[in-house]
Amino acid sequence: MNARQSGFSFIEILVVVAIISILATTVGVSVFKWIEKANVAKARTQIGSFNVALQAYNVDNGRFPTEAQGLAALCVAPTVPPEPKNYPDGGYLDSLTIPKDPWGNDYVYTVPGPGGKPYEISSYGRDGEPGGEGSDADISNLDL
Repeated sequence: MNARQSGFSFIEILVVVAIISILATTVGVSVFKWIEKANVAKARTQIGSFNVALQAYNVDNGRFPTEAQGLAALCVAPTVPPEPKNYPDGGYLDSLTIPKDPWGNDYVYTVPGPGGKPYEISSYGRDGEPGGEGSDADISNLDL
């Protein structure tokens, strides 16, 4: 009597595991690229909202916050001179603090900005250092 055994051989199982590993790696790399693109888009959106809030601050007070006052002047009334005369209740953003960029770093507010601009808001990207390429590239309101 011949008893036939059923099941998968060790080689078949290794082939299936290899195929699943290749697919998982491909999907993982694609997801990582999308996450980085989303982080760059989020930083641009936040910088854009700071831009709008700074314009409103300027309209109300006749000037932009100083570098010493920083972007925090959009959340709470500055106590560092020159103090704004027409600061609205609740500030210019829906938050009591300036959010960090998507990589957990502070946004950089420079007054005056380069090229005669009144200010520049920037994120140094994923690496948190000036310069860089790709996800490490700086994102500035001057580039929006």
